[in-house]
Amino acid sequence: MSRLLQQSATEQAERRPEAPALVMSGEQLTYAQLEAYTNRIARALRAAGCQRGDRVVLLMPKSIAAIAAILGVLKADGIYVPVDTSSPAPRLGRVIALSEPRCILATSAAVPLLQDLLRTDRVRAPIGIGWLDDRVAADLDVTPRFSAADINRQSPEPLACANTSGDAAYILFTSGSTGLPKGVVITHANVICFMDWATKYFGLGPLDRLSGHPPLHFDLSVFDIFGTFAAGAQLHPVPPKLDLLPNKLADFIRSAELTQWFSVPSVLTYLAKFDVVRFNDFPSLRRLLWCGEVLPTPVLRAQVRMPKHLGRGQSLEGIGLESRRRWRDSAEVAEARSHRDRTRMQTWRSGCLRVARATRRRRCHPRRLDRRLLPSAVRPNRSTGRVSRSPTRDATASLVRDH
Repeated sequence: MSRLLQQSATEQAERRPEAPALVMSGEQLTYAQLEAYTNRIARALRAAGCQRGDRVVLLMPKSIAAIAAILGVLKADGIYVPVDTSSPAPRLGRVIALSEPRCILATSAAVPLLQDLLRTDRVRAPIGIGWLDDRVAADLDVTPRFSAADINRQSPEPLACANTSGDAAYILFTSGSTGLPKGVVITHANVICFMDWATKYFGLGPLDRLSGHPPLHFDLSVFDIFGTFAAGAQLHPVPPKLDLLPNKLADFIRSAELTQWFSVPSVLTYLAKFDVVRFNDFPSLRRLLWCGEVLPTPVLRAQVRMPKHLGRGQSLEGIGLESRRRWRDSAEVAEARSHRDRTRMQTWRSGCLRVARATRRRRCHPRRLDRRLLPSAVRPNRSTGRVSRSPTRDATASLVRDH
């Protein structure tokens, strides 16, 4: 039987229906409530004409409704496409045009952006609009295909799924900083292979409280969301308004009693720069994870020299690989390394690259980040301790071992 990403949340609803699943800004959903809500979203999407393999754009900031929408799209056999709502309308218009969605799920927070998109003629029939909150803008140029009230009228019973683990789960678009945005298609199996490793390696369990700091269009969010559901833990999405307030971020970690924090190193640098972490702070925190960037040596030293900030018996872990490389290591071919490999890459919809099938023969070993495995960009000079820029072999391949 094929494993699908949404199944972990359903399994938790059957085992521990009253356990909290999502907590954000005073709002909370248990696993039973999350299951019913996402089933209703899936049924609303099906009623709006969404079929297996259809893309659904998520035009909304990070919220409980947005995370529920992800599960709802997957339960409808769709492919979710999270987008950056802070991006200009022309860029988002191209992303929408490339993904060719059947539907756009939106909330009132995205009304101005949606209006701009409607004026660019990028959003037009047969693309339908689904509204996930009670505040529908009266001045929209289109009538939503369904509203929050329509979703609430749907049955909470699950739909039958036709997808398999080899089908696409979501599409992430590149920033377009080196050209036009490009979509990368990730399958259910790609993510499940990584989740199987990560939940076991980091020891995630039902008593954990995980942060959700990255935006949904950033691939780090996938681990936060589906790692939480796989473990039956609680996910505490960080409100976007706190991103530039280091004192508020520290307060968030304390008040939520997080057991795991996961972000890019620049956030940890921000906390250290403004000295917002108290002595023996964050007593519940057991894991501090980072990836995606180089962690500055002074910040790392500050963390290592103050172990009481992590509490007794707690661990400081660093994923020393860029997040996209983790997806690559859980796939047989995700990056062309030779001409032969390039021929195995599949182009999808003229703008999206599809990652090849997942395999269990590859494993990632973050603990093996000794000096021999460090790439040139982070290799220190023995005498001065400074970073050396001399060319060395790529360490990434050394982190992957065939079993």
